[in-house]
Amino acid sequence: QVQLVESGGGLVQPGGSLRLSCTAAGFELDAYAVGWFRKAPGKGREAISSISKSAGRKYYADSVKGRFTISRDDPTSTIYLQMNNLKPEDTAIYYCAARSSMPGASTWRDEGQYESWGQGTQVTVSS
Repeated sequence: QVQLVESGGGLVQPGGSLRLSCTAAGFELDAYAVGWFRKAPGKGREAISSISKSAGRKYYADSVKGRFTISRDDPTSTIYLQMNNLKPEDTAIYYCAARSSMPGASTWRDEGQYESWGQGTQVTVSS
């Protein structure tokens, strides 16, 4: 099982930016598709983005489209989530998750398709 570690969270003012990283401990991520999810206080976990192996496919939730960008650097087994123009409603714990299957337009949000999860990193957007 792939062990994932998220980093890069923190406190940022509205309109600011953060870049989250997801790294694999002891494994190479190039064989996996990776998704980012978030859980805000009092809400369920939300799928926000996913990237296939070789970055051929990328998906975004409408709530982050145009503001967030997912990318991958396979030589370092790192997946990034660049978050720009952050809003207070982006406040949440952000998780990355890996899957061996190809994410599709109807399946990339399906949490059950992701086999391994990180522990999460807190993002707080507040003035």
